[in-house]
Amino acid sequence: MRHVEEMMRRWLDQKDLDGVLRGELSDIKDKDEIYERFYKDLEFGTGGLRGILGAGTNRMNIYTVRKATQGLADYLNVHYGTGMDQASKASPSAAIAFDSRINSALFALEAAGVLAANGIKAYLYPELMPTPALSFAVRHYHCSAGIMVTASHNPSKYNGYKVYNEEGCQMTLDAAAEVLLLIEKTDIFDGVKTISGNLNLEEGFYEAVLALKERANNNMIELIQPDVTEAYLKAVQNESTGIDCSNLSVVYTPLNGTGNVPVRKIMERIGVKQINIVKEQELPDGNFPTCPYPNPEKKEALTLGLALCEQLTNEGSAPDLLLATDPDCDRVGIAIGHADEAGNTEYLLVSGNEVGVLLLDFICGVKTMPKDPLAIKTIVSSKMADKVAENYGVSMVDVLTGFKFIGEQIGVLEAKGQEDRYVFGFEESYGYLSGAYVRDKDAVNASMLICEMTAYYKRDRKTLIDRLRELYEKYGYYKNDLMEFTFEGAAGMEKMNSILGRLRAEAPSRIIDRDVVEIADYMQSQRRIFGDAGNGDYTAVTKSIQLPKSDVLEYVLEDGSSIIVRPSGTEPKLKIYLSAKGESRKESEEIIGRLKAELKESIK
Repeated sequence: MRHVEEMMRRWLDQKDLDGVLRGELSDIKDKDEIYERFYKDLEFGTGGLRGILGAGTNRMNIYTVRKATQGLADYLNVHYGTGMDQASKASPSAAIAFDSRINSALFALEAAGVLAANGIKAYLYPELMPTPALSFAVRHYHCSAGIMVTASHNPSKYNGYKVYNEEGCQMTLDAAAEVLLLIEKTDIFDGVKTISGNLNLEEGFYEAVLALKERANNNMIELIQPDVTEAYLKAVQNESTGIDCSNLSVVYTPLNGTGNVPVRKIMERIGVKQINIVKEQELPDGNFPTCPYPNPEKKEALTLGLALCEQLTNEGSAPDLLLATDPDCDRVGIAIGHADEAGNTEYLLVSGNEVGVLLLDFICGVKTMPKDPLAIKTIVSSKMADKVAENYGVSMVDVLTGFKFIGEQIGVLEAKGQEDRYVFGFEESYGYLSGAYVRDKDAVNASMLICEMTAYYKRDRKTLIDRLRELYEKYGYYKNDLMEFTFEGAAGMEKMNSILGRLRAEAPSRIIDRDVVEIADYMQSQRRIFGDAGNGDYTAVTKSIQLPKSDVLEYVLEDGSSIIVRPSGTEPKLKIYLSAKGESRKESEEIIGRLKAELKESIK
């Protein structure tokens, strides 16, 4: 505790400490609160930074952003700066974008100020933009890196800072580890070069950028022009299937985030004429006043959108589809208007796995497939996609959880001149991408494809619910679910690590009265497969896992059901992914129900 109190005093002793942060620290009386803010530095990983806004080393503020950016700048100057082979490496540069969250614009400017002070050119979007547009800008300008200021779908008290490499993909494990070492060597106050000083955003973002450019006294900061945004939208539209969407009626909510302009533009370009916007969630607002947890995976985030669907239905103009994009517009959730047995329209939510399977089936069915087509999904995504891919002669590649690993595989294809082989990629957490124009999931792209898919089946008087049932009948009743356990603060993190340690040390041999036939530990890169030796004894065959090491445990049961356990990379949560396949929907749901009940008792 003494170290923590010394850190807090050091912050308060800074003469030019931000006034808001100084006042925040001065008001803290609770020792536990002081501890939570200073017991560690905000962690930097492959996803960059993510944390609660506020004062302290374990919070998102201008000083932790500056420190992280200094570490990144040192990395870029080592790998792209003086002394490198300039025939193959350009001078260091980075693109920067930001979303609608509290202080996102400020943090973007702070990052630009540190980069410029370190001789690294910063290309800065002049207005909030989706995460995939950042990936696009990195590739467009041939930058060395990219920074996206966002905390994705977290509650409003969070913000974050994602770092991208020269391919427009989130940093690799090795690169992130190198940047982390450089960050750790940087003193948060004395070790940072910056030209930002105390920025004033009251007169507007554009004016603040001009002031920053003047301080730089060179061309190290450049605003990204509208033609780049237009090029991004054209790249999205190039992935269109060409299906006529003029008969479609859509309700859309950007959840007070970045999707409002680009998603509406792309819907208009593919011919959607009836677009109904959830007004309370239309404009950017980092407080998310009507949606405390702006995650389109959660039904609560879709409450107002569903209410508007019901209202329009009662008025006689029932929409076909509800779209909801998260604040940085890389994920999209949907609900489908579908007639119940009495003929009344109800709005049914479709999971990320189900949308991924539907889109894969749709794209493979309506587009001309390239030679040796390939799709990519994460290890926690539905195995039903493997069956769909097999049906169309498409190879399926499994990667670790996180869309960055899908982006990396697209990069591998591109390096071989085979990017045209890539057909589609998805993860169960509502992230999708067709096309190799970016290296991250793209809700603008996915919204376009979902609209075209809905219109395609509407021509045959079918909804996506109808098509999904057809796929279940053909491939089997795959059911997936997710359990989340929150462990906030230092004590919570310690408890979560203890649970993971126990699961490793005491792996279960039976779950819901079924034998565990496979145990995979991705940290150890080993999969143990158990089989009957013929005398009632089970022996294990060990196989290596050809993926990067990751804190993931997997248990496969004798009926093919599976459980995957991993800590979240962006939130203080333990995530458990459940998968079952039964002879009927009811049977699959019963298996999932039993798994959830048993696991709820064991994860304590």
